[in-house]
Amino acid sequence: MRFVGIDPSTKTGFVALDEHGQVLREKELTGIGDLDPKRMRTLIDEVIEHIKKDDIVAIEGFGFASQQAIQNGGIGWGIRMALDARKISYIEVAPNALKKYVGVTGFIGEKGNKKRLSGPEKKKAVKKAVIDHFKYTHKSDNVIDAYVLAQIALSHFVVQETESITLINYQSEVIDTILKGAI
Repeated sequence: MRFVGIDPSTKTGFVALDEHGQVLREKELTGIGDLDPKRMRTLIDEVIEHIKKDDIVAIEGFGFASQQAIQNGGIGWGIRMALDARKISYIEVAPNALKKYVGVTGFIGEKGNKKRLSGPEKKKAVKKAVIDHFKYTHKSDNVIDAYVLAQIALSHFVVQETESITLINYQSEVIDTILKGAI
């Protein structure tokens, strides 16, 4: 059994973990060429080629503040439609839930003097948090996000099957929210 995280974007992060959380596959997928729609179509095909029938999949939800929202929406929906066509269900994880799972709130500083993290600062905070939580790193922010999504898929599965897992409070909140269908 594999636990897969997919971070859909023009450079899509893909990570597959085994049942012990060990990385089986980690890759940034880009499709063929740089002209759409061929690049987008081949990117979606590439993602689906990496999926196996019994994979437990978590995919990052849509980020509406993105400069490339329309393009990323097309890629995200394309991947979801391809999974659906193959009858592979997936867990939808909101971008903020992904960050929360590793303890990143999007702000730094003390109460009353907080500063919102910008895009690059937020990515750096997530990268550091993933190293701190899981001792995992990768050169691609997209693969790092996919790794967190794969960890969420693993935790979600374990909670559903055994209800016995030790998680940090904010991680439990993310899994509980997913189980209640609110993400």
